[in-house]
Amino acid sequence: MTGKPEGERRLGLLNGFAAYGMWGLVPLFWPLLKPSGAVEILAHRMVWSLLFVAAALLLIRRWAWLGELLRQPRRLALVTVAAAVITVNWGVYIWAVNSGHVVEASLGYFINPLVTIAMGVLLLKERLRPVQWAAVGVGASAVLVLTIGYGRPPWISLCLAFSFATYGLVKKKVNLGGVESLAAESAIQFLPALGYLMWLSARGDSTFGTEGTGHALLLAASGIVTALPLVCFGASAIRVPLSTLGLLQYMTPVFQFLLGILYFKEAMPPERWAGFALVWLALALLTWNALRTARRAARAVARGTAAPGRVPADTVSPAAEADALRARP
Repeated sequence: MTGKPEGERRLGLLNGFAAYGMWGLVPLFWPLLKPSGAVEILAHRMVWSLLFVAAALLLIRRWAWLGELLRQPRRLALVTVAAAVITVNWGVYIWAVNSGHVVEASLGYFINPLVTIAMGVLLLKERLRPVQWAAVGVGASAVLVLTIGYGRPPWISLCLAFSFATYGLVKKKVNLGGVESLAAESAIQFLPALGYLMWLSARGDSTFGTEGTGHALLLAASGIVTALPLVCFGASAIRVPLSTLGLLQYMTPVFQFLLGILYFKEAMPPERWAGFALVWLALALLTWNALRTARRAARAVARGTAAPGRVPADTVSPAAEADALRARP
C-alpha cells in the first residue's frame, strides 16, 4: 500500500468513511418504509438490489465471472448458502430496527468479530494468542451481563452476529468481488422474493402502489441503499490497507448505537451500559493485538526475516472482518 499515491489513499479513505457511514445511518431508512412489514421490505430489498446491481454490471461490462461460477456447482452451492444466511441477517435487522431494537442490533455488529474468532477456533482449528482468548472471555462475560440486563439472552444481537460471521466464513470460500457477490446472491433471492410480493399483492396485502408514489419509490430505493455502500466499500478496499478497513468498520455499530440512544430514545439501564463496556473492552483488546502483530510482521519483512505480503494468521481480527462487510445491513 505504501506505493499508492497519496491522492489514491485519500480517495480510498473517503469511500471507506462513506460506506461505513451509510451502513451506520441505515436505521434511519427502514422506518420510512412503514406500514410495510419487515418481510415485505426484505423482499423488495432483494428484488430491487438485483435490478440495481445488474444495471451496474451492464454499465461496467463485468460478466466474465458468471460463466465461471455456473460451471462450478460447489461454488454455486456456497453462494446459495451465503444468500440464505444473509437473508436471515437482513430480515432480522430490518425487523429489529422497525420494532425499536436499534441498540440491540448494533450490539450484534460489535460482537461479530468475537463470534468470528470463536468460529475460527471451533470450525477451522485456528490457534489464538492469549490476548485474543482474553477478548473472547470478556465478550462472553458481556453476553452474560446483557442477558441479566435484558432479562433474556440478547437474541437479536446473537442472531445478527452469528449469521454475519457465517456469511463471512462462506464468502471466504466463494471468493467473489463485492458487486459480483451481491449480484449472484440477489439472483438466487430474486424469484422467491418476487413470488412472495406477487402473492402478497394477490391477497391485497401489498403496500407497493397502495400507499402512494413516494412509498413505492422508497421501497424501490432499498436496492440503492443496499448496493451504494457496497460500491463505496469496493472503491475503498483496493486503495487502503485491510487493517485500516478493519478499524473503520466500527463506525457502523457506533453510529447505530448512538442513533438508538439519542434519536430513537431507547432505554440504556446501568446493566446494559456495563455489558456494552465489556464488549468495547474486548474489541479494544482485539484491535490492540491486531495492530501490534501487524507492526511486528512489517518489521520482520523490513529485516528480511519474513516473506513480503505474508501476515500472521492472528492478524485477521478485526481487520479480516472486512472480507464480509459487503453484507452490512
